[in-house]
Amino acid sequence: MFGSSRARALLIFLGPALLAISVFFFLPVLAALVMSFTDFDIYSLGDIRYARFVGFRNYLQLFNDPLFWKALGNTLYFLVVGGPLSVAVSLGAALLLHSRLVRFKPMFRFIYFMPVVTTLVAIAVVWRYVYHPRFGLLNAAMGALGFSPIDWLGDPDWAMPALIIMAVWKNFGYNMIIFIAGLQNIPASLYEAASIDGAGPVQQFFKITLPMLAPTTLFISIITMIGYFQFFAEPYVMTLGGPMNSTLSIVLLMYQQGFRWWNMGYSAALAFVLFAMILVVSVIQTRVQKQKGDLL
Repeated sequence: MFGSSRARALLIFLGPALLAISVFFFLPVLAALVMSFTDFDIYSLGDIRYARFVGFRNYLQLFNDPLFWKALGNTLYFLVVGGPLSVAVSLGAALLLHSRLVRFKPMFRFIYFMPVVTTLVAIAVVWRYVYHPRFGLLNAAMGALGFSPIDWLGDPDWAMPALIIMAVWKNFGYNMIIFIAGLQNIPASLYEAASIDGAGPVQQFFKITLPMLAPTTLFISIITMIGYFQFFAEPYVMTLGGPMNSTLSIVLLMYQQGFRWWNMGYSAALAFVLFAMILVVSVIQTRVQKQKGDLL
């Protein structure tokens, strides 16, 4: 009797949420999966009968597409360089604001978190001025130091580093707040005992802070990796994937195929390949971090 009452209560409270998730998440995902095995295009929008089942043709075409490999390389470049840099900057800012050296900590937390909640369009306007080849603040500072100006967004060699810098600046505040919460949960007695034993700040950082922050670091690394794999907004508003496709990402390519060329089936196949890559990397990252934790 108790079990049935409990099951009924769970159904009453969770039913609406599960229904909404099913309708607005699982069903669209299932529809996209089916679409990835068809040649769904703009004609199929008007009449579903125009969509033909093509099997794995979209996936085979994808892996034979040089533009896909270019987008994959750009995405991995952004992930491998920008991901660790974002985590490192977030951890450094958290350590600084957690220390006793900084006054007015709430004000600095507010300032560092502001880019996270600022719309990317406004940020793009500011950073376009910063990166301007003739009148930009960055080139002006470099000129004062004796360096030649750089066309940050127009040079294929510098466009991606420019977007990485902007992305790290915009996103590090969110991870910083999580790191601060993790630092506040480390018992002060551990640092006091380490100081009595003669451990310096560097030893305390590597022997206490980093091991105690391992779960927090794992969470931040995974969400950062997932977010950076879905690299889209920055090139869309800053470069449109150029110059010479040097900032073209998988998600931007997916958007172009789906909403510019109306190759919906091909675009859906891109989405599920990206999903598979994120899943594999997340599992590997979790296992590696767990093994490191066991060794510590």
